[in-house]
Amino acid sequence: MTTIHFCASETDTALSALGRLMQRYGQAPAARADVVVALGGDGFLLSTLRQNLGKPVYGMNRGTVGFLMNDYAEDGLHERIAAAEDTVINPLSMVAGSADGAEYRALAINEVSMLRTGPQAASIRITVDGRVRMEELICDGLMVATPAGSTAYNYSAGGPILPMGSDVLALTPIASFRPRRWRGAILRHDSVIRLDVLDAGKRPVMADADSKQVDRVLWVEIRSEPRVAHRLLFDHGHGMEERMMREQFL
Repeated sequence: MTTIHFCASETDTALSALGRLMQRYGQAPAARADVVVALGGDGFLLSTLRQNLGKPVYGMNRGTVGFLMNDYAEDGLHERIAAAEDTVINPLSMVAGSADGAEYRALAINEVSMLRTGPQAASIRITVDGRVRMEELICDGLMVATPAGSTAYNYSAGGPILPMGSDVLALTPIASFRPRRWRGAILRHDSVIRLDVLDAGKRPVMADADSKQVDRVLWVEIRSEPRVAHRLLFDHGHGMEERMMREQFL
């Protein structure tokens, strides 16, 4: 029998479900559990994946959005987990150089974004694999998204939905002003992307890697991190590929 560790976000709905499921299925320590069941929304699921590296995580929606979550049901949980589809996600690695002289590192499952923090638009130079591809992009921000994250902030900003397993990343501008019609780029998953902030004193920019923020960045370097693997479980017939296909036809 599969051993389960349950965890929940700090909402009444999630905590109430946590109590009922623990009473019904028991509660194994996280280190010894076969599967972690996360009760909440997509944000809580991402934090659960980061805390349980390599262990399969099965989410049930007790939040608001829940694109990455399975439907909530208390019956037949062992059977649902046994039949679930296993998706492996490699995060992005971010290194950010700040105006304070320090370098900050973080991993992001969905996207790494750069956002203006002042009244004026950001000015950013884009370099891919050591070659400058755009001398200056004037915009509200810019992001690099994984296939897993391409349906989130990236899609809302006009970026493409990337099929799982496509081995590409989306480079997507946020409110691009110059070049006005630039819609972004699709890059190989092993690309090294460097984003330099131009005129950082006048046009301050922050970097964000799945909610880990670095203020007043001067540059950011982003690449896929294949040595880190997160495992996400979906109900049979409702895996990541199917969800992303449905999202494109809404």
